[in-house]
Amino acid sequence: MISHRIRRIFSTTPLFSCHLSQASGQQLSWKQSSRTLEGINPVEGTGLFLPSSNGQFDTLAWKVVDSRAFGIEVKSVLHTALMILRTLQKKGFVAYLVGGCVRDLLLKRTPKDFDVITTASLKQIKMCFRRCNVIGSRFPICLVHISGNVIEVSSFNTTARNRNKCEAIILPEMPNNGNVNDFECWKNCMKRDFTINSLFFDPFKCKIYDYVGGIQDLRALKVRTIIPPHSSFKEDCARILRGVRVAARLGLRFSRETIAAIQYHSSSILTLNKPRLMMEMNFIMAYGAAASSIHLLRKFKLLELLLPAHAAYLSSQFSKPSPERSIMLIKLLVNADKLLKADRPCSCTLWLGLLAFHLALVNYPQDARVIWTFASILFHGRWNKAAKESSSTLIHFVPETLPPSQAKSVEVLLEETSHLISLLQSSVKSLTNSEALQKSLAKYGSILPSQGLVFVSNNAGRRVCELFDVMNDCTNPHYEEEESSCMVNERKSSGINYKLLKEGDTCETRYVLGKIIIETMRADDPPYEQDKMAKSKHLLLSSMFR
Repeated sequence: MISHRIRRIFSTTPLFSCHLSQASGQQLSWKQSSRTLEGINPVEGTGLFLPSSNGQFDTLAWKVVDSRAFGIEVKSVLHTALMILRTLQKKGFVAYLVGGCVRDLLLKRTPKDFDVITTASLKQIKMCFRRCNVIGSRFPICLVHISGNVIEVSSFNTTARNRNKCEAIILPEMPNNGNVNDFECWKNCMKRDFTINSLFFDPFKCKIYDYVGGIQDLRALKVRTIIPPHSSFKEDCARILRGVRVAARLGLRFSRETIAAIQYHSSSILTLNKPRLMMEMNFIMAYGAAASSIHLLRKFKLLELLLPAHAAYLSSQFSKPSPERSIMLIKLLVNADKLLKADRPCSCTLWLGLLAFHLALVNYPQDARVIWTFASILFHGRWNKAAKESSSTLIHFVPETLPPSQAKSVEVLLEETSHLISLLQSSVKSLTNSEALQKSLAKYGSILPSQGLVFVSNNAGRRVCELFDVMNDCTNPHYEEEESSCMVNERKSSGINYKLLKEGDTCETRYVLGKIIIETMRADDPPYEQDKMAKSKHLLLSSMFR
């Protein structure tokens, strides 16, 4: 289990006890007139160290650790991120790696991306790099394009400039005897989501700076907000989805206070615009932790807001006795997760395709042999191979599949597979159209107003429909002779081209989708092993809520 692996990493690392040299023994003055934390002081279950009753702010909680104690060296960092850090530092600016990349390096995982923060202004950042553009209005950042990679670079100055616009807390001014860099880092932490995402790393000095107890929370396998969770989620409700993603991916638990706040503010995610919801859901589904994320979303009643048809399906299944439950959706996601990682994601087309595929089978159960044929066409790219492909035993999922029929003629199999594809393309509408979604929900009873949300764009839906459209070439009498079609070209390797998969390449996505469905339909493991797999997954997830 992931959590056991994290414990092993930290159990072999000496406790970090070195305070920041400039801050050691120092206390920052907190002006009582500026303390506005919704009347809360002190706060448990957060990374916020509030002032003591005498108005003094204790900086002894600020820590620094040698990254080499965790096996993190300069070579652990992406070379383009190092180039950006070095360029900024040579220009006289302070620059760190910050956020999830530092967390992942501590956990010996490959970071999804590397983010940089610097004392340079956005204008100064643009002057340092030839290919650099600014994005974002509320919290603008620079995207630096270098050596084929894109690195996000933010500025301490930007955060400070926007600080008072939607503030959950008002921070104290820096005292005359304080260290500017440490104080700016601490203030920046106060605008971040979770303690474990608020670590700063200077790879050239091999120093990791921790101002809010993030490393200690990694030891404790805990996800905590920095400011009080109610204030944090009120400030930015997207943090709820980010918290689910981090907890699911790393196998972490939420603090009690964070759980209560998520449950209270769960419906606030409906205030996010559709592109933002789509972006957050892609981070959740495309990076190798979709199955565990779906379970957590369901636990917090978020799934019924985001994917109501799939939430209703899971609720109906979990209301049945264990032997009668279908685990097809979970198995599809588990098999997808086996192929994806933080540094090897897919485009949204793949996971949307999986959701549409499963939704079609729930509404219109199909002959298992027809499903197998469709998956084989996706995987092999050829009708003739798909028609000859056979599996001695296919798993029977209820309600998604019908028992495999006896041998069918090629013509009948072709006709039924073509019909399945039309059903799959129709099911995409339930992801993009509110009326179609409500029709899918009608079979489960009453529909709540909040269950009409769709966040998938029509363009994304069209790409999924194109993904399923594999029969036109197959029915062409000259199919074997048309070398220009991607469906005809033989794959040169059985491996996945993750660059193409991330870009949403249709042929590569079809190949991976077919592979996932084939692995899901195969009955290589006895039924009790399948049930054991499902139970072990539930046990892992339930441990997050102890």
